[in-house]
Formats: sequence, C-alpha cells, structure tokens
Amino acid sequence: MDSIEIDPQAKNELQDSFSSTLEKLAKAREAIDDPALKPPPATARNLAEGYRYLSGYTFAAYERAFAEDVDFPYFRRAIQTINKSTWDNSDNLYLSAAIDGEASYRIRCKAADFRHWQGKKQQDKSAPWYVIFTAITHYTGDSGELAELTPATTNNGGSLDGSQLQIDVDGSFEILVAPEKPQGHQGNFICTKTAHKGQEQTCNYIICRELFANWETEQSLDIHIVRLDKVGEPQPPLSVDQVKANLARVGDLVNAQMRFWNDFFATILDGYGDSPVKTPVAFPAPNQPNQPAPPTAQVGAAQATNIYSGGMYVLEDEEALIIEQTIPVKPNYTGINLNNIWGESFDYANYQSSLNNLQAAIDSDGKVRYVIAHQDPGVQNWLDTTGHYTGMLSQRWAYTDEPNELPTLKVTKVNFSDINQHLPKDTSRVTTSERKEIIRIRQEHVQRRFRQY
Repeated sequence: MDSIEIDPQAKNELQDSFSSTLEKLAKAREAIDDPALKPPPATARNLAEGYRYLSGYTFAAYERAFAEDVDFPYFRRAIQTINKSTWDNSDNLYLSAAIDGEASYRIRCKAADFRHWQGKKQQDKSAPWYVIFTAITHYTGDSGELAELTPATTNNGGSLDGSQLQIDVDGSFEILVAPEKPQGHQGNFICTKTAHKGQEQTCNYIICRELFANWETEQSLDIHIVRLDKVGEPQPPLSVDQVKANLARVGDLVNAQMRFWNDFFATILDGYGDSPVKTPVAFPAPNQPNQPAPPTAQVGAAQATNIYSGGMYVLEDEEALIIEQTIPVKPNYTGINLNNIWGESFDYANYQSSLNNLQAAIDSDGKVRYVIAHQDPGVQNWLDTTGHYTGMLSQRWAYTDEPNELPTLKVTKVNFSDINQHLPKDTSRVTTSERKEIIRIRQEHVQRRFRQY
C-alpha cells in the first residue's frame, strides 16, 4: 500500500484559493444590479434571469478552467441550455476545444447523410444543415475590457464549412489543424496562424458550429480531436498548483465575462441609447434593427461566413412587429431568434422564439415575413416573446462566399388586431393543434441536441 503523507500546506493553500474564488464570484454578482456596471433594468424577471446568467457563466468557467488542456483536448459544449450567452443562435450546437497553436492536431468526424452540404437533397437521419470549423485566438470577453475589440486584433483564423470539406462516402472525414500545411498534404486543413493588420496571431481554440434546420431529423456529428504528439500518452495527475491556478481562473473568467458583455451591450451596441461611443454595429432606435452586414472586429468571434442584423424590440401587450426580409442571393442557412438583454436566447424548446430557413414559410412573392408578438397570431412565422416586453432580435444569413448583394429588411410596428392587414392573403397559417405539434418537435430536438449521455 502506498504511504499517505498528510500535507497541511496544500490544505491551507487550496482552502485559501477556493475562498478567493468565492470572493471573485461575489464581485461578479455585482454586474447583475450595480448601475455602475450597466446591467439591464432591475425588473423581477431581469433579476431572476440575471442570477441564472451568472450561474451559467460560473458553470462554464469551472469546465473551462479544469477541462481545457491543450495536450489532451476534447470538444465541450461552449454554450448549452444552462449557460446561454452572447446572443447565442437557437439553431446552434457550439463546440470548443482548447489547442496549442504551435502544435498539430487531428479532428476526426463522422456525419450522417451529408449530401445537402454539397447542394443535393438530404434524407432522413441526416447531418446538421450547416457545419463550420473555425480556429480562433481567444474567447471574446475574457479580458473584461472592450479594448480587446480594437481593429488591430481579430478572433478568427482558418475555417472550413461543410461545402468545403473532403468527405468519404460513409460520412467520415478528418481535418489537420496545424500552424502550417505540411508539404504534399492534400486533405482538409485549418491553419492556426492568422495575420491581421500586419500582425501574426496564434489561435488557441477550435470552434465547431453545428446548425440544425430540420429539428425532427438532423443528427449531430460524431467528433473527436487529438494532439498528434500525445497520442496514447496518459494525462498527468492534477497538482495543487494547477488546482490553485484553475480556481483563480474561474473567478477571473466569470468577472471578466459578466462585466465585458454588460459594457458591450451598453457601449458598443448602445442598447440603452445613451452611449458616448457610436460604432458601426450600434443599434438604431427600438424596433428598427440594423440592415444586414458582415461581422466586424467589434463583434468578436462571430461566425466568419455570417451576415448579421441585430436590434432591440419594445412591444406593449397589443402591439406586434412585422419583419419583411428580401433575400436576393440564397444563403446556405438563415435564422432569426429572440434574446433577453443579458444575451441569453429565449427558451426555444418550449416556445417558438426562433425560426430558420426550413421552419419559416416563404411568401408567394419570394419574401419572408415574421411576426413578433406576445400572443399567437395564428401565422406560421410567429416569434414568441415569452412575455418579454423588451428583448433583442438577432438575424443571420450564412454564405460560403460573401454574396454580391445582401439581404434587406423592412420593419413595421402594428397593432396586434391589424396584423393581417400587413400580411399577404396567402400567408401560411397554423392551428392550435399544429402549434402544439411544432412545440413537441422542438422539445424533443433540444433534448437530443444537448443530451448528457
């Protein structure tokens, strides 16, 4: 039997580290209701969701601090139902693996029927509608300072989406991730070095986004990652110093993220209409979202292939917002979803608070019209506010190559009773029983997407 040596110094150091982390978390809590830290208005619902938001960041920070290992990486859920944030896309499964940008890794995947990635018709039990792998330098917000969004920096490095991947007929594929492409390499490759404004930067994460359009049939990828010079080696045991560093990182991450995104919303997006800084992504007046545009450095690690539009809605009980989209160039994917002011997507399992290109109806004139309202107007393209009188509206269009003509929006606030006067006569409608079936499909899909087994 191994000898057991009691170590009072380790005991005291770890107790102190844990206590310090709790103090940092208490400091992070101030971002929920301290006006100096620019939180949402302190309504009962905003406060309740704020504590959930803080708990979600704490959950994520513990996993990041204790599980991110560049020698022995794995893909973890960067965002899930317990830790929604940063205006997450309701259609997305966000996966993240920490890497050393100077080392080489192999990602191995297997997809169900992927023919739709190549412009062909998909079948039952198919792969996600759209998949993209991206190397990024860092998580936006980890510094806690808006200065990280300067034009001289960027988050995104190399990327590959489903249409660019070389895939075997059985759905298997591999991606080499490395600082440079080996001579003679003919397969899928993502570079971990990126140059921006004349500065070379090294990527420290691989992000995989799996976007689901058909929530009834699409299946997530089987995905693995390994560092090539560590294959078969054991992971070293945890040390006291490592735990102390991890605990310190937990508190730092939560503090930084809570404060950063409060400031981002208030200052960069001008969400309250009083920011002294005017930026290209600042929100216009409520109920008038930005016209679609590519991401800028000021939105951090946005999906590289996306065109974005964002804004605020403010609606009273008997009001509704009609959004009319004109899309001249067909994208790989479109999505629209509602978020609270903390940046959490609404409950998209139990409410129809989001719609994508397969879920939304296209009108006979080729335009897509959505209705945001507190109650069901009986149209297919209803977005449920879940009772939030104020919220955020996020719209995305994903293209492999930037289109030569961007989507445009027309937005109109109307009385709920007048909705039909502003919609085509042939607008697609649903019954109460059909809406219940839609919600059943959503509930089952979200359980499957985020299953813990």
